[in-house]
Amino acid sequence: MSVPVSVVEDDTAVRKMLSEWLSPQDGFHCVSQHANGEDALRLLPGQPPALVLMDIQLPDITGIECVRRLKPVMPQTQFIMLTIYEDSDRIFAALAAGAIGYLLKQTEYSQLIRSLKVSEGGAPMSGHIARKVVQFFRQSEPPRGGELDGLSVREYQVLELLARGYLYKEITEALGISMSTVNAHIVRIYEKLHVHSRTQAVAKFMHSRPAPAGGRNHFPAPS
Repeated sequence: MSVPVSVVEDDTAVRKMLSEWLSPQDGFHCVSQHANGEDALRLLPGQPPALVLMDIQLPDITGIECVRRLKPVMPQTQFIMLTIYEDSDRIFAALAAGAIGYLLKQTEYSQLIRSLKVSEGGAPMSGHIARKVVQFFRQSEPPRGGELDGLSVREYQVLELLARGYLYKEITEALGISMSTVNAHIVRIYEKLHVHSRTQAVAKFMHSRPAPAGGRNHFPAPS
């Protein structure tokens, strides 16, 4: 079964190219295209896709603001930003709003498909941007008392593996659980930590994790 993807991009040529690149044989298919943020905000929540490719700079509402508004009403949808340049401030703002990663618009077809497949477990980001996200949450949102203590042992283990860079598939192998179980744990983790993305959950974990308690195992970094 291919993954449904929506494209939000004001450049007609880029939008058309991306929609054509998303083919079922590669595991994806384009279910909708939107030329501006207003259309995306109005139409996407009605039929949320699994993944949205979002232009970071739209003519009416920025892609960052779109993600900030859409993520709370589309919590299961993953957002990946499209950008011309690796502008760390804008990308950081998008990640803080709930995006899971970003792609440069000059990315080649093969790299785009690889990145979309990686997005199943959290799209990669450069180290300096990841550090900015963590620093942001350390400065602006002090951890609430006992938030991590509210996680079950298994939820804590899943979050720890996310923080170590594991993809969802690697978490299933490390813990011996199914993909659907991993997804269910992650939904509950987001709810308990009051976050909307992997980036936010990991930032909160890195800031507020307590000393390991009984039954909370530590795992090696993924190979």
